[in-house]
Amino acid sequence: MKRTLYFLICFGFLLLWSSCRKDFEFSPSTGSLEFSRDTVYLDTVFTNIGSSTYNLKVYNRSDEDISIPTVGLSRGESSNYRLNVDGNAGKTFTDVEILAKDSLFIFVETTIDIENEPTFDEQFLYTDQIVFDTGANMQDVDLVTLVKDAVFIYPDRDNTTGIIETLTLTLNGETVETEIQGRELLPEELNFTNDKPYVIYGYAAVPTGSTLTVDAGARVHFHANSGLLVSEGATLDVNGALSTDADLLENEVIFEGDRLEPGFADVPGQWGAIWLFENSENNTINYATIKNGTVGLLTDGNPDATTDKLIITNSQIYNSSNYGVLARNTSIRAENLVINNSGQVSFAATFGGKYNVTHSTIANYWNNSFRQFPALLINNFTINGNGDTVITDLTEANFNNSIIYGNDNPEFLVEEIQADPTNPVNFNFKFTSCLIRFQDNNNEFNGDNYDFDDDTKYVNIIRNQDPNFRDANENDLIIGESSTNGLASPAFTTPPFLGVDILGVDRTASPDFGAYQHIMF
Repeated sequence: MKRTLYFLICFGFLLLWSSCRKDFEFSPSTGSLEFSRDTVYLDTVFTNIGSSTYNLKVYNRSDEDISIPTVGLSRGESSNYRLNVDGNAGKTFTDVEILAKDSLFIFVETTIDIENEPTFDEQFLYTDQIVFDTGANMQDVDLVTLVKDAVFIYPDRDNTTGIIETLTLTLNGETVETEIQGRELLPEELNFTNDKPYVIYGYAAVPTGSTLTVDAGARVHFHANSGLLVSEGATLDVNGALSTDADLLENEVIFEGDRLEPGFADVPGQWGAIWLFENSENNTINYATIKNGTVGLLTDGNPDATTDKLIITNSQIYNSSNYGVLARNTSIRAENLVINNSGQVSFAATFGGKYNVTHSTIANYWNNSFRQFPALLINNFTINGNGDTVITDLTEANFNNSIIYGNDNPEFLVEEIQADPTNPVNFNFKFTSCLIRFQDNNNEFNGDNYDFDDDTKYVNIIRNQDPNFRDANENDLIIGESSTNGLASPAFTTPPFLGVDILGVDRTASPDFGAYQHIMF
């Protein structure tokens, strides 16, 4: 018993002594630090837009607790980089301690104004170093950032109140004040060239009676909650082109977010939408990629326009957090259109309208969250602000030589409502020579609209055969060898239809379903 009591007293004394120890004996650093990387690349940023935060791990592999006399940026306080060392923000630090066999994190970020640099071009490399210690013990890690100049379009902000300018728009001939932050494009801003990227804050509106022309190779970047709005009586004309190296599509027009770091390359919902307002007219998009928005394209109204409200060809829409295309009682002609990875619906032809979609790939391999809607949705109604169901004509919805597929089943849904059977509204749709994912295992879809033997609605339909996409999860929807190749209809490969696929490959002899002719993987 005495031995046990003696042991407990000694143990308690040792525990008390160790807990009362106020410091450790730190030895000066000897220049033997190790780092998780020898260069921190902060990727690419636009001038005056902050980067993501990057980290560097510093290791003390020795058996001694060490203190680094100085840690800081080589450019000192004038550096455009900012550091956070062991929880402290700044640009220079002294007596930074690391325990034996331990490490610390250094976090790095930057914001660079290209005009403050003595010599700059449209883009340049900005560099600095994190320097550890001095003299013979000095070690360093390089910091590198590519900085791009850009044309910035943003609304005014009241310096006193901080209130940001909002849009005044013409709707149905009346001037309406909105709460949409943004401004109208000025006359000198109505041609987006490929000289510099464009960065848009808020919604940039094409004024009534004006046309925004976007040249081949242009790059348009949107900040969060921003987008492009085409007003009543205005027009959007996107003139991308196919590169001579067809696989690169380098002359296409790209609409995406303003975060250029690789980690944001495929993140959905970074910006708002390209919004074609009711009574905007003659909108055309050719060879464009629209990626990482909330809604890629939102188009409203004008189902009976003499020229379709939107003609979109040879274009791709990826990674939309809600809809790839959200069409509401409008008119669209699409050919060689590719859509994939949408949080809700890739192509939503809602509230009636007129749609002609040919040689397109409408897919949805969304895997970021649960998805309750199919790749393709067609209906003739909407629910208004009062909760009432409003029904209108679906004049036509023709899908020709196309693929409708995804990682769910079924991948298309037709919703028809007729309020008065004695006076029905039009509900006309037809699928001709299409590959469709539709398998009704629970016998839920048994109305006339799902009668695949009805040749007024379905002609030459192949269901549930894998289209053999090269990598759908990476938005690579080129098809490989498949039993369905060559089975599309040649009738949709001659004028007025395109005789080549989205990569410029001739398809007149033996057309495949979708926007791509097959290749050998």
